[in-house]
Amino acid sequence: MFRTALRTVLAHKARLLMTVLAVMLGVAFVSGTLVFTDTLGNAFNKQSAKSYKDVAVSVTTYASGDKAPDGTEPPAGLSPEILDKIGAIDGVASVTPRVDGFAGVADPDGKLIGNGWSNTGTNFAPGENGKDPAYDFSEGTGPTEAGQVALDKDTASRGKYKVGGPVRVSTNGPVKEYTLSGIFTTEDGAVNAGGSLVLFDPSVAQKLYLKPGYFQMANVTAAPGASDTKIRGEIESLVPEDAEVQTGKQLADQQAADIERELSGINQMLLAFAAIALFVGIFLISNTFTMLVAQRTKELALLRAVGASRRQVKRSVMAEALIVGLVASTIGFVLGVGLAVGLRSAMGQFGAKVPAGPLMITPVAVAAAFGVGVVITLIAAWLPARRAAKIPPVAAMSSVHAVATMKSLVLRNSIGAVLTLIGAAGIIAGAGMGKDGKFIIGAGAFFSLVGIIVLIPLLSRPIIALVQPLLNRLYGVAGKLAGQNAVRNPRRTGATASALAIGLTLVTGLTTVGVTLGTAIDKMTTDNIKADYMVTMAGGGDGLDESAVKALEKAPGVSAVSPQRASYLVINGKDTSASGVTPGDIQQLLTLKTETGSLDSLSGDAIAVDSDTAKSRGWKTGDTVKVKYADDKTARLKIGATYEPNEFVSPALISTDLVAPHEENSFTPEVYVSMDGGATETNELALVDALGDNPAISVADQQDIRNQFGGMINTALNIMYGLLGMALIIAVLGVVNTLAMSVFERQQEIGMLRAIGLDRRRVKRMIRLEAVVISVFGALVGVGLGTFLAWAIGETIRDSIPGYVLVLPWERIGIFLVLAGLVGVLAALWPARSAAKLNMLTAIKTE
Repeated sequence: MFRTALRTVLAHKARLLMTVLAVMLGVAFVSGTLVFTDTLGNAFNKQSAKSYKDVAVSVTTYASGDKAPDGTEPPAGLSPEILDKIGAIDGVASVTPRVDGFAGVADPDGKLIGNGWSNTGTNFAPGENGKDPAYDFSEGTGPTEAGQVALDKDTASRGKYKVGGPVRVSTNGPVKEYTLSGIFTTEDGAVNAGGSLVLFDPSVAQKLYLKPGYFQMANVTAAPGASDTKIRGEIESLVPEDAEVQTGKQLADQQAADIERELSGINQMLLAFAAIALFVGIFLISNTFTMLVAQRTKELALLRAVGASRRQVKRSVMAEALIVGLVASTIGFVLGVGLAVGLRSAMGQFGAKVPAGPLMITPVAVAAAFGVGVVITLIAAWLPARRAAKIPPVAAMSSVHAVATMKSLVLRNSIGAVLTLIGAAGIIAGAGMGKDGKFIIGAGAFFSLVGIIVLIPLLSRPIIALVQPLLNRLYGVAGKLAGQNAVRNPRRTGATASALAIGLTLVTGLTTVGVTLGTAIDKMTTDNIKADYMVTMAGGGDGLDESAVKALEKAPGVSAVSPQRASYLVINGKDTSASGVTPGDIQQLLTLKTETGSLDSLSGDAIAVDSDTAKSRGWKTGDTVKVKYADDKTARLKIGATYEPNEFVSPALISTDLVAPHEENSFTPEVYVSMDGGATETNELALVDALGDNPAISVADQQDIRNQFGGMINTALNIMYGLLGMALIIAVLGVVNTLAMSVFERQQEIGMLRAIGLDRRRVKRMIRLEAVVISVFGALVGVGLGTFLAWAIGETIRDSIPGYVLVLPWERIGIFLVLAGLVGVLAALWPARSAAKLNMLTAIKTE
């Protein structure tokens, strides 16, 4: 029977090609994902180990203004006295102190090199030999004077900077010009992430990022034979209690774990889409084997007649599936390795520097790829194999092609109806539970999707019947035959349409949720921000310096300026997040709806709180509260107003004049500006000039602000569309496969139609229309279910998104349906051409 199975596979290579392609694509995604993440993980881990090879112990404190991991206030840093004591410990060979923060460098066009969060500045820390062990200089030397800096090789190349030439460097304050003293190479993570690294003279770096004489961290090198653990213990007794002391091995292990955790997110996302592609592929594979079994009814019956048992027939079909699965998995695995290599190269094109390292093909990746490919194929072929085993020997004397009856669908329809009702009930129940109903909706979506797939053969008749009159009217005989052919075999039509239905369910659901969120965020932005411009640091990681705020206040044409300064107060013994703002101006820049009192009171000794906070703490306008500032000084302030909660400010508002004297290092994430004449090119240039043409500072107008808040959603949707494209490709293969099999089965019928006058042009049209009808039917089912799921998901996030209202993206849904029709047209090209080329006399004689 195995030889029979092998001969059958070889005899039906063309028919099984689509199945091989479906499995191959899914396996390529699985193997490519695993090889890609294993390769990156290995490369970054080796880089991490190399970075900490000479580090015995690392000491880390936290910069002023940051919070330590336990939420406590940070220590002041490492003083020169502490560093001297660490250097005097027995077994310590050297101590390399560091202090770092944001530093940005512009390219020749004045744009920031890097993405903001990975633009770093730190100090040059030469040892006794005058070299910094962390950096290898290819040109020049490290900075030894206040007016010098050194750049990493990639940044210098992208900015076209030369040793001895000027370099404009920005931190969170004004831009300053330095002389480039040298260019170096490094394994620093910020540079590998596509950012930049600037080395300053130690005194300059201390002044920029902490305070003179102090460092944030230090790496300790041990003398030969010294114990890292012993050194760590002695250092712990010298440094501030909140400082973190780790051995080099602990640091390398921690970084390796962080890398693995970050890569696992990418891994899981890509594998999820591989699973979707394989799930869609199940329908194509099952459809293929079902049709092959139907076409071989006489052959299988003869096998039964000459003594083959049901088990042998079943094993024969499963053996065919095993051969197909192995072949497809082998090709898919090779393509997956190529995909991993391509993804790694693509990362370099996007500015991410991937460390050198070998391609990692692990036994787990090989086993997963082949296991998934073979198991999926066997699962999909099991039902057709079971049907094949039930063919009685007497069927050898009957028609080859048995027509499915409605009676055979009764059980299937009953099961499908039950699953669909259970799923719909779960989705509705989950939607009613708000944010706690996400898992219920997920389970309901699974049951609904499975139920709809089971019911699709039943749904095909009434839905296609709705478009039958249109087909008849527009396309005559060809349209009438196409509609009838589409519902002739409901099982086949359902299996073909299922692949498109799954893909369109996901695409429609994600699109509807994305567009709805984008509209809500856009409305929230336009409703709350009245300012012409919002000024922030590029990348958003660091706050603006006070000098930037003052520069904006002095810019020509400015009518109102207010920072949104992040502050933390203790009001009547409770921690409260507050926004330091400019009284009088803030009302012109943000829409703050006052409920009681007046925001004008902020110009005196008063604060304002949002109504939710006031209600929860029992406050009302006119009450006096005790406020403790960051420096532990206290004051008694009045509550001058309450306002509606606003996403763009904190629960409390306070004048910057009141809070500034108590905060040595303020954090200002954004500054809002309005100008005479509104947002114009001239006004924007005035602000840019006032800020010293700083490449690290972003000046965004209203449209830029809207794009900034909604851009991530559009980017995520585009990524989803690209990944889900694989499922739709497999769906196209399914339509091609179904039509090709259908044409093969109906050779005699097509020959008769040609004999009675249906010309080749109308035969092609009939096949194309049949494909379009099946494709659009699957798309309609997917759009309906996807919209339903989007509504339910929206109900779980409604409370956290102000102004959330479900938005149906009719234009995009229309595009999806048009694309589904186009899928049908493209899928029908080969089958329609084959049908039109049939010799009518030969076709009529075909059994």
